Amino acid sequence: MSQLTQTYWLTQFIECYEALGVEDFSSLTQVYHANVHFQDPIHQINGINDLTQYFQQLYTQVTACQFKVIEVLESKNNQQAAIYWQMTYQHKQLNAHKPITVEGHSLLKTENDKVIYHRDYLDVGAMLYEHIPLLGSLVKTIKKRASRHE
Repeated sequence: MSQLTQTYWLTQFIECYEALGVEDFSSLTQVYHANVHFQDPIHQINGINDLTQYFQQLYTQVTACQFKVIEVLESKNNQQAAIYWQMTYQHKQLNAHKPITVEGHSLLKTENDKVIYHRDYLDVGAMLYEHIPLLGSLVKTIKKRASRHE
């Protein structure tokens, strides 16, 4: 779906995330509803203030982060969307500070042209656990064994 056919709220959201960076999260208030519910595989957060604080804490060890939206599916009523994305980030203590790339997707719902519900779906192992010494080897081994067809 091209950005020309996307609704205003969705275009604004995508532009915000693709320009987000790791230091200034004030732009989140422009795309999220004050009563937003945010959920990822590790956290559940309610309210824009808590969400902004979550991002600030999450990114204290991240030196770079870039989102690239790959595909967007918007509902016919223009009140929700699924965004498929790729995140590349560098963490001070993971992967010898080399970039880590993770693919995921988000379910978004809007109210008054702002996102009121945001749920991320991603492989936490690929994002985090696989890059922690010792634990990373274990996670990779478990994934390999689970994917075998015997």
